[in-house]
Amino acid sequence: MAEVCGCLPPLEGRPIRLSFRPDLRAWRGRLVSGSRRGEEVHAGSQLRKRLVVLDRALLDRPGELKRILIHELFHFVWLRIPHALRLSYEELLRRELAFRARGELGWSAELRKARLDAGDAARRSRRWRDYACESFCDTAAWLYSGLRAHEEFTLKHRFRLARRRWWAASIEARETIPV
Repeated sequence: MAEVCGCLPPLEGRPIRLSFRPDLRAWRGRLVSGSRRGEEVHAGSQLRKRLVVLDRALLDRPGELKRILIHELFHFVWLRIPHALRLSYEELLRRELAFRARGELGWSAELRKARLDAGDAARRSRRWRDYACESFCDTAAWLYSGLRAHEEFTLKHRFRLARRRWWAASIEARETIPV
C-alpha cells in the first residue's frame, strides 16, 4: 500500500479498508468470491462501506495490483470532487468524442464507451455518467501506476496529453484530493 500511496498526490479522507478474496466475480451488482456465477473482475469498491475488494491473484502481479488499486481509490475521489469538476471532465470527454477519439486508458472505460449511443452525452444518461466515472478512474491509474505501456492503454497520444493537462490543472492543482 505504501508503494501505491507514494506515487499519488496528497489524498485526504477517512481510511479505506482493503480486502483480498479469491476468484472475484461481479454478479447482480454484488461482488462474490469463489462462485461460478457472474463476470470475472479484478476488483470492486463499496463506497459507503469505504472498502475496496481485490482479487487475491493480483498479489502475484504487483504492477497490475497497483494499477487496479489506484483505479479503485479514484472511485472515492470521483464521488467527492465538486460537481463542476465532474462536469468539466465530461466536457473533455465530449470533445474527444467530437474528434472521434477511439480507445481508452482501461478496459472498464473502453467497455462503457463502446456501449454509448449518439444521445447519451447530451442527455447525461446513466450510461454516460458511468463511462465518465470509469474513464476518470482509468485515467488516474494510467497517470499514477508508473506503467509506460499496457495493453489497455489504447487512447491516442494527443488525447492522453489533453487529459494530462486537464488533470494537472483540475486535480493536481488542489492542495489535497478528497477520498
